[in-house]
Amino acid sequence: MGSKLRSVVAVAASAALGLSLAACGSGSDSDSGTSAEGTKGGTLNYLLGSPWESMDPQRIYLGVQLSSFRRTVYRGLVAFPMAEDEKEGNTPVADLATDTGTPNEDSTEWKFTLKDGIKWEDGSDITCEDFRYGASRVFANDVITGGPNYILSYLDVPQKDGVPTYPGPYKATDAQQAEFDKAIECDGKNITYHFNKPWADFPLAAASLMSTDPYKESEDEGAKSLWKVFANGPYKVEGGVWDKNKGAKLVRNENYDEKTDDPDNLRKALPDEIAFSIDGSDEAAETINRRLVADAGDDQTAITASRLPSSMISQVSGPVEERYKNVESPYVNYLVPNAKTVTNVKVRQAIAAAVDKTGYIKALGGEKYSAPATTLINPSVTGSTPNPAFADIDEAGDVEAAKALLAESGEKTPYPLKVTYQQSPTSDAAFAVLKAKWDQAGFKVTLDPLTDTYYDVIGKPDKDSDVMWGGWGADWPSANTVLPPLFDGRPNISATNCNNDYGCYNSKAFNAKVDEAANATDLDAQTKALQEADAVLGEEVAYIPLDISKFNWLHGSKVTGFTTTPASSSYPELGLIGVKQ
Repeated sequence: MGSKLRSVVAVAASAALGLSLAACGSGSDSDSGTSAEGTKGGTLNYLLGSPWESMDPQRIYLGVQLSSFRRTVYRGLVAFPMAEDEKEGNTPVADLATDTGTPNEDSTEWKFTLKDGIKWEDGSDITCEDFRYGASRVFANDVITGGPNYILSYLDVPQKDGVPTYPGPYKATDAQQAEFDKAIECDGKNITYHFNKPWADFPLAAASLMSTDPYKESEDEGAKSLWKVFANGPYKVEGGVWDKNKGAKLVRNENYDEKTDDPDNLRKALPDEIAFSIDGSDEAAETINRRLVADAGDDQTAITASRLPSSMISQVSGPVEERYKNVESPYVNYLVPNAKTVTNVKVRQAIAAAVDKTGYIKALGGEKYSAPATTLINPSVTGSTPNPAFADIDEAGDVEAAKALLAESGEKTPYPLKVTYQQSPTSDAAFAVLKAKWDQAGFKVTLDPLTDTYYDVIGKPDKDSDVMWGGWGADWPSANTVLPPLFDGRPNISATNCNNDYGCYNSKAFNAKVDEAANATDLDAQTKALQEADAVLGEEVAYIPLDISKFNWLHGSKVTGFTTTPASSSYPELGLIGVKQ
């Protein structure tokens, strides 16, 4: 997107379990795993390895959720089609709107008209005001936490020091709400977004994310809406509430009208039911994939968001190979020093110098699972280039250089480091490799694996972690959807949350480059500013690149239409998948 069509769209990924914060995916390394198209009916079983963090559309930022729920329970103004062709799959089409929007001359305004007959699951009409209310919730980032926040920077509402003064619908005064309502203008079925700067690729943002999706005000319970699902797609959640630790069953939404949709391009909605179940154990990825290898009972109609562990790759042979797919990922994994606890830049440089990417990738499973990264910006994103701060570091880690940097820091050694990551047996092994080199370099590392939810924990400003693992993919192929959402502290940091800026990093030099990119009049100027912004991040060691993920998927023998698309974040494409009857 941006100047070239998207090969990735996403947000964070889990190196071990395949969890990812936002996005749509890249192409595939293999054509294996695609099966015949199915017919409507039956139950598809979706096996999850760990809990998700929210069902609230404005808070969802996991790529697997964005792609899955856009095909099932939530619809937006526009959406990406189910095409495997990269160009076609990265071009938005109309969904709840009649077309993909009309901009003014400088793209500071976008106008859409809503379709007739679009309904919520209770049969009430979806209105322009529902879209306005949904977007307003993003501004309450002390209540609606963890989701994408681009609109905070773009929407034409009053600001102070670059931060919107509108606090969201829960705390706004009448005057503040009136100002917000002018920024998203409603006139019957017509909706006009007014931005404070050009947003030429707004339809790409609306298709990629759910922050501008409609939300019915009468259904909103603020922070308590975390697990509530009020659907407008072909499915609804049975009982209306997702169980954080167990999952839920999606059933047909009787108030969904296929005539308002595009089944050929957006969602075939083949299964009558989609049963999501969460394992949640430390051995979830192994357990789930052993079941898929065995291919018995209900597992014959199962797919998963848990990547095939490297220890099981030898089992992909014979009939199992027909149910296997190796897919390039849009996600880059990285380490984040905590700017509040690791304040000495020489210490951060020492941490980076000792990172053993070679051993780390080997522990993850080797080249079928990962490739080394030298920047946080995926190679398929416009402007991706090795970050100068990391380009010349030995991929196996340089212990002696790290020792020298620690000595220059003046800090007492061994220097204590608490390193937090999302637990799995594979991640445990990979982080043990990193710990070994860090300890050799003069650090005293305590590994801190988290077994429950992850990103909501590391986003807290009072955490005691010194280094954290993270994963990210471009929300559309521009570094503008990588660097600002992760490191611009102005929209991210509040008293209660650092949101996606996990290290609580806030730099005037970096923010100035972000502003330069945001106000650029052409893509080349924007790209140059963002490359310079990445260089600032490298100099200050705001992040340390690790690897580019690859995904390995198994599915049951009675699953039909199994594939991944650019719109599915390299996860199973629920819009096409069915089951044999």
